[in-house]
Amino acid sequence: MSTKIRLIGPDDAQDGELLDALARLLATRHQAHRVTAPLLDPGYEEAAVCREHLGAQLSDENVSGAVAVREGRTVGYLIGRTGDGPPWGPSVWMESGAVASQDAETVRDLYAAAAQSWVDAGKVAHYVLVPASSAALVDGFFRLGFGLQHVHGVREPARREALPGITIRRADRADIPVLAELDRELPLHQGRSPVFSAGHLPTLDEAREEWEEDWGDDRFTTFVAVLDGEPDGAVLGSAIACPLELSSLHRGPALADHSGFLGFAAVLPAARGRRIGRALGEAVIDWSARSGYRSVATDWRATNLLSSRTWPRLGFEPTFLRLHRLVGH
Repeated sequence: MSTKIRLIGPDDAQDGELLDALARLLATRHQAHRVTAPLLDPGYEEAAVCREHLGAQLSDENVSGAVAVREGRTVGYLIGRTGDGPPWGPSVWMESGAVASQDAETVRDLYAAAAQSWVDAGKVAHYVLVPASSAALVDGFFRLGFGLQHVHGVREPARREALPGITIRRADRADIPVLAELDRELPLHQGRSPVFSAGHLPTLDEAREEWEEDWGDDRFTTFVAVLDGEPDGAVLGSAIACPLELSSLHRGPALADHSGFLGFAAVLPAARGRRIGRALGEAVIDWSARSGYRSVATDWRATNLLSSRTWPRLGFEPTFLRLHRLVGH
């Protein structure tokens, strides 16, 4: 049976029949996803919630995509938002609710239809966020030249005892110089092999100024790690915990239900391999439990050998995968 593909864009944001069809597909996808990822927000199992989410996406003038129809029934859709800002450059983002289909070939047809105008406009870096449990979506995009770049993970919070030999405490203002240094360590590490990320690297002065300006923002809890018995009591690592809603990466169906967030963690190079990263992660898991959250989330680059090993070992189960393709290379 033949599948018809048609292009869609902001003009379709007022098409109630189309939005209803897309919302049903997204709600069905999320219902299946929550079988393996029950800590995700259950609201997106409701078509009404999905309809509002998709309507907002389609209303963006930078959005375009495609819909697949088979025997009069909508069987898939794909929506991408174009942009040019740093650090991603000329790019297209297909967010956590931007694609739904039950078979890989429909995914391939949808992307083929939508991507030509993106590439014609010079948007050659393409990103898509797909449920980790959706074999059809992952397979379809892999066979379109996409590879795994980033992972979202979630787990239940739990009370944790401090690891022997490591003290985790709340940061105080006197820690700002080393916190600024640690702010640079993550982009420095991810700029090297095998990640090769092009993320912004602040100067030490910029990092210190930002800490001074933001100090006292009670939405964020900063932990620092010290090895017991060290004569100078030097801070060797830090982590930041906050409500997940403050993360720009976790939106729509990717949002975990009432979740804390391990938003940042870094350890000075000379102190790596001494369980400090693990201790900081455990501290955020414990903080989430003490704060009454039902889940705790984080994310990591798949090519970051440290975080991609440490966070799964702490029990974070993949929920979404960010796949990436650079066209023409």
